[in-house]
Amino acid sequence: MGAFYNSQPIKGFVYLIIFAALVTMQGSGEMQPFMGIILAGFYVYQIFDSIYTSKSINRRALTGEEIEKVKEELPDFVKTGSVFWGIVLLALGVILLLANFDVISYDTVFDFWPVAIIIVGVKLVADYIAKKNGSQS
Repeated sequence: MGAFYNSQPIKGFVYLIIFAALVTMQGSGEMQPFMGIILAGFYVYQIFDSIYTSKSINRRALTGEEIEKVKEELPDFVKTGSVFWGIVLLALGVILLLANFDVISYDTVFDFWPVAIIIVGVKLVADYIAKKNGSQS
């Protein structure tokens, strides 16, 4: 909630969604105590992040510097215009929906979660190479 207080609504909503997802995952006892530790760590991280941000805001106000409104934007890799992230979200939604209807088991889904990291990594490397080749031409 500190991000909302610090006038960072996008960060606040992202934190809220992550927190809700971590709380929801607590119902599955198979990933305990790991998910409990992750939840506690994320909760503490939010507190320290909010404190650091508010101190930065207050420091700028006390020194008389012009307090510039930080325009929150999504990172560049989200705004690339490619359909990659849309396909990733659709695939994730389909997989989780199939797991909800017991077509596939959550155990199977959680066994293959590193594949998502590999796919994102390949996408980032491919974008880097494409950008590097484009700047050399």
